Amino acid sequence: MKRKTIATILVCGLCVSMLSACGEEESSSSRREKKSNKNKTESSKDLDEVFNELGGLFGRGEDKPAAMPEPTETVEEDYNQPDEDYVADTQPLDPDETGDIESEAWDPVYEEEPGIVEDEQDDPFVPLVDPWTGKPYDLGGIEIIVRNWMAPEEPDPPHSAYEESRYEWRQWAMETYNFTIKELPIGDWYSAPQDYTDYVNSGGDDNCYVFMVREDELTAEALNNGLMYDLASFDCLDFTESKFTNNKIHELYGKNEKIYAMNAGFAEPGVGMWFNKRILTEAGIDPESIYDMQAAGTWTWEAWTDIMAKVQRDIDNDGVTDIYGMDADYSTAVCQAVYSNDAEFVGKDEYGKYVYEFENPETVEALEWIVDVFDDYGMERPEYASWNYCNEAFLNGQVAFLPAEAYIGYPGSLLESMVDEIGFVMFPKGPNADDYVNCWNNNAFVIPDCYDAEKAWKIAFAWNLYTDEVPGYEGYMELTNYLAGVFDDRAVEETIIPMMNKGMVTYHTMISWIDMENEFLYEFGRNMNMKVSDILDKNRNNFNLSINHANQ
Repeated sequence: MKRKTIATILVCGLCVSMLSACGEEESSSSRREKKSNKNKTESSKDLDEVFNELGGLFGRGEDKPAAMPEPTETVEEDYNQPDEDYVADTQPLDPDETGDIESEAWDPVYEEEPGIVEDEQDDPFVPLVDPWTGKPYDLGGIEIIVRNWMAPEEPDPPHSAYEESRYEWRQWAMETYNFTIKELPIGDWYSAPQDYTDYVNSGGDDNCYVFMVREDELTAEALNNGLMYDLASFDCLDFTESKFTNNKIHELYGKNEKIYAMNAGFAEPGVGMWFNKRILTEAGIDPESIYDMQAAGTWTWEAWTDIMAKVQRDIDNDGVTDIYGMDADYSTAVCQAVYSNDAEFVGKDEYGKYVYEFENPETVEALEWIVDVFDDYGMERPEYASWNYCNEAFLNGQVAFLPAEAYIGYPGSLLESMVDEIGFVMFPKGPNADDYVNCWNNNAFVIPDCYDAEKAWKIAFAWNLYTDEVPGYEGYMELTNYLAGVFDDRAVEETIIPMMNKGMVTYHTMISWIDMENEFLYEFGRNMNMKVSDILDKNRNNFNLSINHANQ
């Protein structure tokens, strides 16, 4: 669904300049095209200066807009109105004339062109007009509930100019098109996949739900069993829009030219490398040199292991290592090692079929390397230590590096209680990669397949409006969690923003019947009992069968 293109002074220009070291966005439908890393030569700007340049859109500085910014220029094309040769294709079907509406997409094509309602207003709040009625589309008062387990019980009031403008936009959309959407904390992270499957298998109810789901074996099975509505069948969703391409959820949940899930807006950064500045300094290493290497494109596997060899020490000379090079959740580190070597576990071929890539040379190289890293620099863990014992070790200043998600640096999250100063860069790149790799792993939003075509279309239409870019804030990046978290200035500018702008999706989570955590990833770690080749031999047949099942 397109509107007038408003040219405003936005974040996009600055983000492009910040991303000179990261290259262009990669395609995830085939093997990722290698890009040359570009060296950064400029030192980090003060963030106040950065955000003043952005017009205060991040809630910093004195120049943040108090209300909706006015457009500075309007492109001549008006996508709110059909072209001269336009033929309407969004009027609902009449069940009396077409038969069973549940079996058909709500996407008719009329033979004659109706009268076109022209609107010459230079206003971002221009409604999409139904050419058959001459009035804005009317969704008939539909009430939609987004089942989001992270939503507050009551909506938070706006805290910034952007949030105020978003609230204004959403209220206008709901009033204009006669619908309501509210997000409710129904279910939780653990129950979401089963909740969705149970709901669809029951045939649904009178409610109009959008489900938020997470990557899980049950979620993959729901996709493969046809329990998710094909969103590509809706004319009201355009998956070439930036709000979709900025997270690629639709690519992850795409199959056989159909799309079963979506998300809107910039993706959260994925896994990067946290480092303890105090430990590096005491070992004679300038912590800023880590950022410098990232900017110069020299932050590699070899560079990382060289530094760990210097920081890992027996401080009191009692024969026991006091400071280790690193620790990590084994599954997180193994996955990042593979991605950072421009490799994957499961890929997609030119026909959209899943492909077994566990034994590709670059994948095996990464698996063998990370095993050596754990053996040489990984912290010795107490017996029966939990999977996330590594977090405690980093908090206590026992390890120099922690490969982990960016979100543990949010306000109120794990690292907020960290005493030592810390930094955050991307995971170092392997010998087969020309650039750093960031893997997006966001939650997805799905519409139950048990809904009839009219109901599903209305939900998609409303959700698309609800999640649209706020007029005047096109390209806006929400950085509140990073500015208020434990991230230093260079981490926000040189790591977080590039990670939000560039990422890939991986497909092994879409293969049901593969329990990657227990069957594969946790076989790796410090002092593992099996060779990489043995682990691959043990799982080869099952993984191939599961991939073939998903392709069917």
